[in-house]
Order: sequence, then C-alpha cells, then structure tokens
Amino acid sequence: MKNLNHGDNSPNVNRNNKDSMFSSLFSSPDILRELYSAIEGIPIPKDIPIEINTLSGVLFKGKINDLSFTIDNRLVVLIEHQSTINNNVPLRLLIYIARVYEKIINMNKVYQTKLEKIPFPEFIVLYNGKNKYPEYKEIKLSSAFKGIEGLKLTDTIPLELTAKVYNINQGHNSEILKKCKTLENYSIFIEKIREYLKRRLSLDKAVRNTIKYCKKKNILKKYLQEHSSEVFNMLFTEWNWDDALEVAREEGREDGMDQEKLIIAKNLLEKGSTSEFVHEITGLSLEEIETLLR
Repeated sequence: MKNLNHGDNSPNVNRNNKDSMFSSLFSSPDILRELYSAIEGIPIPKDIPIEINTLSGVLFKGKINDLSFTIDNRLVVLIEHQSTINNNVPLRLLIYIARVYEKIINMNKVYQTKLEKIPFPEFIVLYNGKNKYPEYKEIKLSSAFKGIEGLKLTDTIPLELTAKVYNINQGHNSEILKKCKTLENYSIFIEKIREYLKRRLSLDKAVRNTIKYCKKKNILKKYLQEHSSEVFNMLFTEWNWDDALEVAREEGREDGMDQEKLIIAKNLLEKGSTSEFVHEITGLSLEEIETLLR
C-alpha cells in the first residue's frame, strides 16, 4: 500500500439509521483514511479513492459487519468493533470477505481461464471492552480447526485468516489514538460514559451527561451537535443489548438460540424496552414477548 497514486473518486456513503455509533462515526472515506493510516502507519494520499462497501442484512442494527471498504481497489479492509472479544471473529470475517468479494468483483470472471486479480484483504478488530486485554493480539482461523491426527497429509494449513486486534481503550495504543483524532475522541467518549456509570448514574443519564460534557470539551462536538438524538438511541440500544447478552451468557444455558433470545428479551423488557423494540432486536413474535410480560 505504499506510494499509491490515482485520481479522485467520491463514493456515496451508505448511512443506516440502525448503525452503531462506531460505524456511524466512521462512515466517511476521509475518516476511514485517517483511521487506516493511524493503524498501519502508512499515509494514504487524499487523491487515493476509498469506497465503502459495508454489507447490509437482517442482523441486529441492520448490518452484517461494522465497516468494509476498498482503498484504490487494491486493498479491501474489514474492520470489526467489539466490546467483547469473540474468538469466532476469524470465522465470521471469512464469511464476510467472501460476500464482499461477491459484491465488488464480476463473478462471471471467476469462470474464465485468465487469472482475475482481486483486492488484497486485511482484517482489523478494534476492542474497547471493560475486561483487560493486551495492546495487540492476533486471532487465527486455524485455531478453530478440529484435530485430524492420522488424516492430515501435509503440514501446510490450506486455509488461514488472521485478525489483528487492537485495544483502543484509554491508556492503550496511544500512538494510534494520537494519529487518529476521531478514534481518540471516541475512546474518551466511551470512557466518560463508564465513569458516570461507576458513579451509579443510570445509563440514560450517563449517556446524556457524556454528550453534554463532550460538546463542552470539543470532543466529537460537530458530530454530536448533528446527531445527539441518534447517538443517544444508538448507545442506549447497544449497551442494553450487550447487557442482555452478558446475562444470557452468565445463565450458562445450553438450550439453543431460542432460549438465549428469550433471556435477552426478558432482560431488555426489564430495562424498559418496548415490545416492538424487543421484537425487532430478537425476532421473537409479539405473542412470545407478551408471555414474558405476564
């Protein structure tokens, strides 16, 4: 990715009212340019085109992955933002990248004899959860492979995918945060919410106070002025969703997805979410949700 030089191309940004705050905040080519340059330490000139191709679907928040974009049509980057590290992320990214390639290349050319050149893939995970995590770690797809002792014919791994995980909490990877002001401000924003929550404020008040504080301190000020209500709704949804998932995990249920959905739904309802909201998030019918309210 060094010395790239091409004409300008201004892609349309795919905005979605069910974005997470993170994907909404980083939904412009210029900010993605800043983010990628900070992570990789490689400046991307402004005349190098960046095209966003994040996948849409029917999963939570209406998106399948957080961020996907190509740089000069030579590099395709998938970025996941996580508050809990999921060791299955390489497998998910494998599925994502296959679908991204389907989207950005002419699939008819796959069947021609001439080699079809495709953008080089890169997989990045940005972690800002509450649990301790190293500055940097790599998670590999091969860690998930079942043992096939006695059947393995070669020492070569036929399929590998490496996800590079960076801790973006305050006090970690300061050089990256310093080079990408948007990422640094996002990290400060999340840390401030946690600070208010530690003071035993409700999530509602913690988010509202953080928005006021950051506007006053010129932290994401313009973004918050334009999207305050959206940010509140996105964060309220995300944090309640994460809490609900954590409760489901702590329950240790082995009864399958439906049971997990019921636990999540119950937790969301206890936090004051409407039946319609719970239906949209979990996919449970309104009748099933009504039984939880009785």
